[in-house]
Amino acid sequence: MEAKAHLKFTRISPRKARLVVGMISGKKIDVARDQLSVSVKKSAPIVLKVLNSAIQNAEHNKKLKADDLIVSKAFVDEGATLKRWRPRAFGKAAPIRKRTSRITVVVSDGQDNKGNKENKDKKS
Repeated sequence: MEAKAHLKFTRISPRKARLVVGMISGKKIDVARDQLSVSVKKSAPIVLKVLNSAIQNAEHNKKLKADDLIVSKAFVDEGATLKRWRPRAFGKAAPIRKRTSRITVVVSDGQDNKGNKENKDKKS
């Protein structure tokens, strides 16, 4: 069973956020929380918030225990880019791209209900 959480329009570059998300993907919840809490990256507290939200969604909506959960998927997509301009010499302007991210964290209990049904069908 899976539960997920999204965070959209986060004002951090996707490239920077992917470094932190790559650390926790596939880890148990307590290990992922520990790594995020001691990380010095700017995106670590943001990803920790999304992870905590996904855990709460699993406990409240899916009735899963937090001790059994793992981070099954975690990824960062590119969001909308804010376009600004910086004045330059001789009356010219240079673009500034302020990138945003969409962070998604999926937690699961490690049991795939769909896979179990398919395996039973193949055996019979």
